[in-house]
Amino acid sequence: MIKVNTEPHPWYSGMTVRSLLDEKLFTFRHIIVRVNGEYVPEEEYERFAIQDEDDVIVLHLMAGG
Repeated sequence: MIKVNTEPHPWYSGMTVRSLLDEKLFTFRHIIVRVNGEYVPEEEYERFAIQDEDDVIVLHLMAGG
């Protein structure tokens, strides 16, 4: 089990940041991902492995004023 934005979420072997974003339907253009407090650059989403019990934060950046 992992946490995604403080909510429990099932973990499976081979899970990556990209597969998690796709599964959760996070399709926003500007997203920031942190795993266990560490920023994950977008170019690493495909290969960055998520481990059991990781804490994942996904932030959707919005412009405004």
